[in-house]
Amino acid sequence: MNPKQHEKVRSARGFIAALDQSGGSTPKALSLYGIQPGAYSGDRQMFELMHAMRTRIITSPAFDGDRILGVILFEQTMDREIGARGSADYLWSVKQIVPFLKVDKGLADEAHGVQMMKAMPGLDSLLARARAKGVFGTKMRSVVKHADAGGIEAVVNQQFTIGKQILAAGLMPILEPEVDIHAPDKPGAERLLKAAILDQLDALGQEQQVMLKLTLPSVDDFYADLIGHPKVLRVAALSGGYSREEASRLLARNHGVIASFSRALTEGLTAQQSEPEFNRALDASVATIYQASGT
Repeated sequence: MNPKQHEKVRSARGFIAALDQSGGSTPKALSLYGIQPGAYSGDRQMFELMHAMRTRIITSPAFDGDRILGVILFEQTMDREIGARGSADYLWSVKQIVPFLKVDKGLADEAHGVQMMKAMPGLDSLLARARAKGVFGTKMRSVVKHADAGGIEAVVNQQFTIGKQILAAGLMPILEPEVDIHAPDKPGAERLLKAAILDQLDALGQEQQVMLKLTLPSVDDFYADLIGHPKVLRVAALSGGYSREEASRLLARNHGVIASFSRALTEGLTAQQSEPEFNRALDASVATIYQASGT
């Protein structure tokens, strides 16, 4: 791992931008950006438009390394260029923003109140390619929908098992066992989740650390013992379907947690905006999330 990137992620103020929409989530992201499905045909055109949107965000003067610690990329974004450089190289060399890569292949069907991650064939080769391109870490998402102890334990076991594989490849894993904000017993699910995570953290090797990306909890500062745990490099929060205003308000009440927002970050940005309008809207979004991440 790049020691300068590691130190920035460990200690700098700021947040992680999640620009990793892929597959099924791309049409919705483009629609929110003002590009409707009728404006393109096929996956190739869709992903070209998505890359243009991400490039516009990343190259904006409002998107700066003083406020943004890292960016989570989709695999296709990693394989494309921004400003005549590989995307990960552009982020670090030009913006001083640490690049991460989404590595999961989506969610399996719900069972035992959770959605596990689908199998990841070829993960080792993807990790080697990412490292060669200058990527610092990875992210992978599961979802908890009910306070089912067995299901939650299975989700956490899967996250940590693959997390160790990622560590062995020389990358920093962000483990994301998301609790659905509409879960009928969200506080109960969060209690079970935290206990399972603590058990797995205590079983990590002496020099091993992971990052965590968690749903904003029902009880303020509920994850304080994870933030202070020696095996945790940083704890981030996902916006989880909350508006930017609500997500930022909740985040500010959880000390030591930084944002890793996706839709809440890009809320209000459209393809139809002029460059000054776009940059002003993005700057306001970045400023709000940065402020909430500093508590």
